[in-house]
Amino acid sequence: MRLTSAADPALWIPVTESFGWKGRRHRKAAIRMLLTQGGAGAPARPGSRFAAWAASQAAPLAMRKADGRVLAWTWKAEPELVVAMATAQELTPQLRTARAMMPIEYDDTETFTTALGVGEKLSMPIPPDPKGLPFATYTWDTGTHLITLNAVCSDRERFGTLDGALDDLARSIRIADDLTSGESTVLRLPPA
Repeated sequence: MRLTSAADPALWIPVTESFGWKGRRHRKAAIRMLLTQGGAGAPARPGSRFAAWAASQAAPLAMRKADGRVLAWTWKAEPELVVAMATAQELTPQLRTARAMMPIEYDDTETFTTALGVGEKLSMPIPPDPKGLPFATYTWDTGTHLITLNAVCSDRERFGTLDGALDDLARSIRIADDLTSGESTVLRLPPA
């Protein structure tokens, strides 16, 4: 399953298609923020700057290899402010079990409808971990795949101002094989 998006180019810079010098600044900002969230509160380790640089060089190749299963963007006006990443994962029994066992604070979702169907939106302006970054997660269960959009913001005070732009980005995500018939009807054909 491949994902596509018609993200607003006035607001979002795609990291997925950046290669070499093109998009280097945005790619580095995205990786830095994701590494910071992954090690929230952990002291800087020797070689961590080199690891971030190496990851920024390998990211475009890894995303190309993912072939549409991963899409990523940074905020155009300020790349260090927000990073958003959409993924498509096959729904295995293990993935369903992991989702069912999420902590109770991740149960506070609201319904969110797009061309992908009825999904869920979870917004965490104040994450459970006091050192964690605010984030929003959108998920859709297509029956065979779980499509997720995760957005991480570096500034707690400005996180709420991005809500509309994140909703629009989530609405722009489509499955590449879907045929649309008007905005509300999606015809999903099984693989041949």
